Amino acid sequence: MLELERRYADEIVAHALEEYPNECCGILAGQDGRVTRLYRMTNTEHSPYRYSMDPKELLNVNQEIDDSRWELLAIYHSHTHTEAYPSATDVRMATWPDGTSIWPEAYYILVSLMDKSSPAIRAFRIKDGTISEEDLRIV
Repeated sequence: MLELERRYADEIVAHALEEYPNECCGILAGQDGRVTRLYRMTNTEHSPYRYSMDPKELLNVNQEIDDSRWELLAIYHSHTHTEAYPSATDVRMATWPDGTSIWPEAYYILVSLMDKSSPAIRAFRIKDGTISEEDLRIV
């Protein structure tokens, strides 16, 4: 189960609404399963249908995570017109060409803006191309 402080859930939703109609994306980092930092990333696709994190930003964030001895706990992004469930593209982006996971221990948090007045947030793991929904508790 992933516990997410309300302030981080609110920040993810705010980011999604600010980027609408395009998808937003970002990273949650921390230690021992506890989020200590949210990184808003630039979606270089500038698209309502897909996202791609800016490679230079991703390199810098990964370096800061390593330097801080944190873990990459979750990758988040929004779906602007569909449910909060990983698409085939999302699964492909989470998987190396050989079918193994890029970040097998990371959660994938999706926020749906199908109903912008009440965004839905869900958490998943994508391991070797298989999606499993995980319990998400906002505290």
